[in-house]
Amino acid sequence: MKLMKSIMSKAVTLLLLVVFLLVAFSVIVSKASGGEPKLLGYEIKIVLSGSMEPGIHTGSIITIKPGGDMNRFNVGDVVTYKDSEERLITHRVAAVDTKDGQKVYTTKGDNNPSADTAPVPANRIVGQYSGLTIPYVGYGMNFANSKIGGLMLLLVPGLLLILYSIITILKAFAELEKKKNEPSTPNPNPEALS
Repeated sequence: MKLMKSIMSKAVTLLLLVVFLLVAFSVIVSKASGGEPKLLGYEIKIVLSGSMEPGIHTGSIITIKPGGDMNRFNVGDVVTYKDSEERLITHRVAAVDTKDGQKVYTTKGDNNPSADTAPVPANRIVGQYSGLTIPYVGYGMNFANSKIGGLMLLLVPGLLLILYSIITILKAFAELEKKKNEPSTPNPNPEALS
């Protein structure tokens, strides 16, 4: 039972460390590039609403494949587009039409009762949802992108390393002190040495 608890504790710690490193990496990359975080040609987006639940939960991060021919989408594809206020929205294509020689898409959130009111012209589509979703990590990324979160992202790991170093040094001193204060035990069989 103890072994199982130890393994589970280490697995959870490792998982949290990996998630922290992914969030830190994506925030640092996005800050350095001055734009959206990218990984292997995919853009990482944070989902801020529940319009695509249960498939894509609020607070998740998703990856989209940007670029390409924006006239290629069919009914059922999930796309990310800019609305009239320049917000990014990820919804499913519900219908495809042509208006003034350009494709326009009627979109709908999976969790919404009806389709979106304004059709989306192909030139407003940013990319196609790749199918990769990581739940709840978006909350951490959103916080890390804030001023306080960015500061904590820089300070907290350094402080934790310093604290770990202090604890390690104190344990080493305690072990040395313990060995120093232990009485040396004489060898019970002096003939065994010869």
